[in-house]
Amino acid sequence: MTPDLIYDQLIGAGCARKLIFSWGGNPGVGSLHRLRDAVEKQWPHALEIEEHSHADLANAYVAGASGLPFAVLRAYAGSDLPKVNPLIKTVTCPFTGEVLAAVPSVRPDITVIHAQKADRKGNVLLWGILGVQKEAALAAKRCIVTVEEIVDDLNAPMNSCVLPTWALSAVCHVPGGAHPSYAHGYNERDNRFYQAWDPIARDRETFTAWIDEYIHGCADFSEFQAKLAAASEAK
Repeated sequence: MTPDLIYDQLIGAGCARKLIFSWGGNPGVGSLHRLRDAVEKQWPHALEIEEHSHADLANAYVAGASGLPFAVLRAYAGSDLPKVNPLIKTVTCPFTGEVLAAVPSVRPDITVIHAQKADRKGNVLLWGILGVQKEAALAAKRCIVTVEEIVDDLNAPMNSCVLPTWALSAVCHVPGGAHPSYAHGYNERDNRFYQAWDPIARDRETFTAWIDEYIHGCADFSEFQAKLAAASEAK
């Protein structure tokens, strides 16, 4: 829904053809410069964009998780978004005659999310500010979940959010896998990285050098973490 630094990296590395989103930026810092470069100057190649509101996309994920073809909501009165997104339509309620907004459901081929715990059967427990992680997982054809730890028993409290193993394709033990964001109860948001990303992403050569060093130059996420920590200590 709200792309930030990881999306900027994917776009700048040429891994994205289209972006469906409701907001995009470096939270608390400014623009996503690789996103802007792709949209404004087609570098490294053109990026198709499809913009929605937050409420729109949240409902679209719910519709996808429910196996429905589209979502219906009260929205867009006075908005210009329908002028630039032809997929935002209107429908008339057959019961009240009310005119409502309708948008296609979101059904990802693959959803990747990060959570706190998984048990050895592959069930996943997540808590905190969930956003639409649950809906995105259930809407997808396949879902990969990275977790902070794997335990014998989730000890899930009443009314908690548990993704069942049958809804998931793979569970991977990747402590710190939400970086530079956080996992509630395990690690904090890396605010310095968000700030440092702005000058890295502003320049194509600087960005490409960073990708070569920290992504292409690392065998796995553990090596990436170690290299990032060493660079931070060196400063």
